[in-house]
Parts: sequence; C-alpha cells; structure tokens
Amino acid sequence: MLCQLVSETKRKTNPFALSIEGVLLIPMLALHLASLRLLNYRNHAEGNFTFSSKINGILGNNGVGKTSLIDAIYYLSMCKSYFVSSEKQLVRKGEEQLMAAGQFVRDGEEEEVVGAWQEAHRKLFKRNSKPYVRLADHIGRFPIVVIAPKDHELIEGSSEVRRRFVDQVIAQSDAAYLESLLRYNRVLQQRNALLKEAGRMGSSLRDLLEPYDLQLQEHGHSIFQARQSFAQAMMQLVNSYYLKISGGKEVAGLTYESSLLQEPLLDQLRSAQVRDIQAGHTSSGIHKDDFHWELDGERLRHFGSQGQQKSFLVALKLAQFDFLGKRSGVQPIMLLDDIFDKLDAERVTHLIELVNTHHFGQIFLTDTDRQRTAAILQRINEDSRIIDLGT
Repeated sequence: MLCQLVSETKRKTNPFALSIEGVLLIPMLALHLASLRLLNYRNHAEGNFTFSSKINGILGNNGVGKTSLIDAIYYLSMCKSYFVSSEKQLVRKGEEQLMAAGQFVRDGEEEEVVGAWQEAHRKLFKRNSKPYVRLADHIGRFPIVVIAPKDHELIEGSSEVRRRFVDQVIAQSDAAYLESLLRYNRVLQQRNALLKEAGRMGSSLRDLLEPYDLQLQEHGHSIFQARQSFAQAMMQLVNSYYLKISGGKEVAGLTYESSLLQEPLLDQLRSAQVRDIQAGHTSSGIHKDDFHWELDGERLRHFGSQGQQKSFLVALKLAQFDFLGKRSGVQPIMLLDDIFDKLDAERVTHLIELVNTHHFGQIFLTDTDRQRTAAILQRINEDSRIIDLGT
C-alpha cells in the first residue's frame, strides 16, 4: 500500500498535507482492529464493539469509558496500559479479574489476541489461542501510536519518561533492541544489589563487578547505537510535521544526550566503582540517557509556548508513526484521545485528513462533542463508524 500523492491545490489549502511529490514510500502491511470484547476493564463491566477499518469516533460524556476503550486497544498491542502502571488500577472496582479480546486483521489474515489478569495470578496473553511464554515476543506484532493529553509529561516529566517513550517506540520495530534492554536492566539490578551489599559490608568488589560491567557494556552499546539511529531518523520527520501543524518557521528537532558519546561505558563503569560503592547504585550507563526536544536549538521545555509544545507533541507522534511503519513494515493503528485538548477543530480536521490518506491506517478518535466529530467525519467523507457510549 503506497501513500497517495497530494495535489498542489490540496497542499495550498491544507497545512497538514504531505509534501512528498515524487517520493515513493515503503509499502506497509495493512492492520486494523475489527472487534473488541471487554470484561471488567476499568469502567467497562462488559462490552462488545465492532469498528471501521478506517476512522472510528468514540463519543460520550466524561467518565463513560472513552479513554478506557482506547486504553484496551493499547493493552492488546503492548501488554500493558498506556495510562496506569498496573492491572490493579485497570480492573473494575470491586472485581478481581479483567479480560480484553480483540480480533485484528493483519495483511488480510485474522488474528485473535486475548489479554487477561486475575489477582494472585500472572498476566496471560494469547494469540490465536496460543499463550505467550514471554510477553516481549508479542511487542511489535500490532504496532500502535497514541496521542493523548498525558503526553505533556514528555516535555515536563523526567528523563525516565522520555527514555521510556523512546524505548517503547524502538522496541515495537526491533525485537533485538527489546531483548538488549531487558538484559541490560536485569544486569543493572544485579549490579546495584551487589553495590548495596558492598556498601554495608565495606568489602572490595573490583573482581566481582567485572562480569556485570562487561555485560552492561555489551547490551548498553547496542542500545546506544539504536537510540542514536532513532534520534537521527526522527529529527527530519519531526521538523517536517511540525512545520505543517504549526505553520511556523521554527526548526524543530531533538538532541540525544548520553555519556557514551564521550567515553565507552566499560571505562566509565571501572572509573566510577568507588563512587558507585559509596552511593549503592550504578551512576553511569544508558539508564541515564535523555532526549531533549528543541525549537531553533532551544529547549522546548524552557522556551516553548503552550501552542508550540502541543504542536511539537503531535508532530513527534506522527513522526513515530512513520518510524514504526518504515521499520516494522506494518501500518500502526492510531489512537487520538481527547485530541481537541491539543488542537482546535479546524486543525483536528486537517490532522484527520492527513492520517486518512493511504499512508496512515485505522484511526480511533475520542470526543465529548458529538456534533463536532460528526461534522469532521462528514467533511472527510470516508468509511467511518460512531461508537456512542452515552452519558
């Protein structure tokens, strides 16, 4: 499936139109969610939903479960919630188990995914009735992109929030990266436990730390290289989308900050052993990396207006779509939760027109204003479905 080329007339009237004439985009396998069943998922006691393969408007007043529905789709793709940190926060109040089951269509083939959790039992995911031994093996099978109000944490939050975002993006398209990340974090925990023990005992650990340092060097270097490639690939994409969304002239970009840019990790670990023993944790490594969002070379967090920050975040997520699609070969599903919190109705319409091209795939949009969404879908005049959750 190839991206439609946008006419010169279209580009003049639509600030979101893709200026890609003459560029042949890499074909991506089509992906959409055909149906969804829920049991005790957040405020859904139970529910059965069917969807359009193109645009789906999820409507209703606040508190009726629009975001929960969006989150359940993300849960089936990533084996975890986008909005809360544990299943205990996902399960409906007063219940002890939850279930989400989705019928995906991937390159024309139907695939059922079931995710379930029960208190005192481990989380279980199955694809086509076959349980996963490792949840990591599911990540990337059904790539997904979310634009939601909580995305402001990517600007205002800690470096851990930005690393987690980058890790989730790369992991959806690179199984080797996810494996390196899991191994790095496991070794890091073991090294930190040893450092804490040494701090209490006052013993020398140079020989004991060496095996952990070598493993951190191996996995950390792979992660570092992948993050460098991510930053380089995203810079041009983010800037291109930002210009279309904002209509401004600022140059948007990002900077990858890592101590590995100055010195190999193994050298850092060896030279910091005394300090690490005193502190009881590992002070150097890719777990300290950060990503800085910028406009004209200035940090967005410090100098960007509210409008610039909102436009940048949307541009970042659209760039994420391109990054995932190109590297996974699969068209990600797009979840737009309360997008009117970020953009006015006119810009949302342009955004939907953009993601409704063949370049993009299935879209889910939540809104409290039924008339507003109905007008947008009518204007676009494409296959769509309204799911009204009521009041």
